Amino acid sequence: MKKEKFPVDKSLPDTLSKLIKERCAKFAGYTMQASKNKDGIFEYFTFAEVYERVIELALAYKTLGIKKGSHVALISDNRREWLICDYALLCLGAADVPRGCDSLGKELRFIISFADCEVGIFENAKQLRKITENISEVPLLKTAIVFDPIPEDEMEDLNKTGLKIISFADLMKTGHEIYESDKAAKKAEIENDIDNVTPDDIVTMIFTSGTTGTPKGVMLTHGNYISEAGNVETFLPTKAGEMWLSVLPVWHVFERIAQYIVLIGGSGLAYSKPVASVMLNDMNVIKPNWIFGVPRLWEALAKGVNQVMKKKGGITYKLFKFFISVGTHYANNRDRVTGKVCRITKRNRFLDGLAGIIPFILLWPLHKLGDVLVFSKLKQKFGGGLRFGISGGGALQKDIENFYRAAGIRLIEGYGLTETTPVISVRYYKEARPGCVGAIWPNWEVKTVKETHGVPLSNEPLPPGEQGLIFVRGPQLMKGYYKNPELTEKVIDKDGWFNTGDLGIITWDHELKITGRAKDTIVLLGGENIEPLFVESGLLASDYIESAMLTGQDQKYLGVLIVPNKDAVTTYAQSSGIEFNDYKALLDNQKIKDLFAAEIASKVSVENGYRVCEKINKFVLVPESFKIGEELSGKQEMMRYKIAEKYADLITTMFTE
Repeated sequence: MKKEKFPVDKSLPDTLSKLIKERCAKFAGYTMQASKNKDGIFEYFTFAEVYERVIELALAYKTLGIKKGSHVALISDNRREWLICDYALLCLGAADVPRGCDSLGKELRFIISFADCEVGIFENAKQLRKITENISEVPLLKTAIVFDPIPEDEMEDLNKTGLKIISFADLMKTGHEIYESDKAAKKAEIENDIDNVTPDDIVTMIFTSGTTGTPKGVMLTHGNYISEAGNVETFLPTKAGEMWLSVLPVWHVFERIAQYIVLIGGSGLAYSKPVASVMLNDMNVIKPNWIFGVPRLWEALAKGVNQVMKKKGGITYKLFKFFISVGTHYANNRDRVTGKVCRITKRNRFLDGLAGIIPFILLWPLHKLGDVLVFSKLKQKFGGGLRFGISGGGALQKDIENFYRAAGIRLIEGYGLTETTPVISVRYYKEARPGCVGAIWPNWEVKTVKETHGVPLSNEPLPPGEQGLIFVRGPQLMKGYYKNPELTEKVIDKDGWFNTGDLGIITWDHELKITGRAKDTIVLLGGENIEPLFVESGLLASDYIESAMLTGQDQKYLGVLIVPNKDAVTTYAQSSGIEFNDYKALLDNQKIKDLFAAEIASKVSVENGYRVCEKINKFVLVPESFKIGEELSGKQEMMRYKIAEKYADLITTMFTE
């Protein structure tokens, strides 16, 4: 029998709740969680300790009427208690309805009401206040559990809302007392509930507006997650005792899978914040082996390092830039020699290898020297034990990827959506090919079809190398959108194919390359179709640009809304002798405008592979960074419709002649 290249583990139990029970016993003595105490010192908790807390909390949940089929709101950012709350719900066959602390009150009230939540868990009084400011909008909500202590005077005020408010500490105390009354019997009670959970039961209901508007409740089941878990050992081979650094919003589907990956191989989670300075300090303590990150996170870390080196200046900065260049060319030629090239068109691997072998050999000594002088120190700043960084939730900019490749830090890119639990593809670590989002996971069927403006023109699959609309089908596909069968039918056809809304190419190695978002396509008056993501990625290669949103639908030319990198711009102004008292006024300075005009022209040019129609004619500078919950979604993607609304007047100025 031929050995499968990407084997799927079919020995896993059929639900996450059973997996929790099984793996917490198997890895009982290993660290499952590392969390900072009030003094900022990491404390460590084993699988056995976490499982006992989960049993206790499940017992306490039952006193509140939570049972199989219940929907419980979980409004909190990353923290140790989040996982315990989630696991306890799974053991009862209940589902969480999660959201982060950056969510607006109106949005939270809609979600909690629409999802029929009678119980909600909140990080602190501030999050609960978002609900109580208009309690009539959540008529079903009766009980609120709060992680952080609430001051007495504030509690007195909150109690007037009619909600039953319970501190998480008190709830855990209740569960502990019930458990201690008869450990064997109480444990058996919860484990009987575990055995009654089925693969079709809902694990979570993630409401996502993505970048386009109305929240949709994506229902993901135990069967969805177990199907995904079957691929983990092949693509993300963790080892018992290894650690993940958890920094992304845990309610989001991308970071969410880390909560379950730790169960597969006995690895643990350490909770940090997506702030470069905090992360780097925590990396030094935890020495993580794995990190999930969105492109903006990897970009912030890379640009942060570059800014530090730039401030040092002189020979230090010149050497740094030199070795980045050497490392990039070395990595490119190494990939040619080893056949790790994204093949959109048919390529002769022998000729690729022949073209790369001489530069590869010549650059090797310089690459090694750069590793000794520069990159070994950089790896130590990342903790010294990082095996892989995984980037998802958006396109990884080429220059940022090149930075990590040059430094020898293994950053692999993946692709997926909330509706697909989420992973569709990820670069296989043994054959990581830059320029694509990796090998398609074996339990997915994937095809691309001809389209126009996101509407499929045919059901027939396109051959490798041709761009089309991406459709997927498989066991990781969501159960549907909650209370919205009409919308579910719009995205999943009668044969079970899900329209991702993304444009892409299936390569000659059966990998995926994402080329854009179908509905984001800009059509100019001349009929030219522009994929904004491709152009924006080029702009983000500039040290002076923090964010960029392309615009120009039904116009003669393209314009771009730019959020400058404030530190880089002010440093440039100071070094150039530009006097200023106010940052906003600085952005109106003609020399600064000239700087950005030059940056745009150099990054998006025919010489860099852009078409003439992709030239940017106008730009405006916005002084304030885009914020999560306002211009950015939870996974830090631009919500284009919100940005277009907020800056409508500024955008209009670019097209007024």
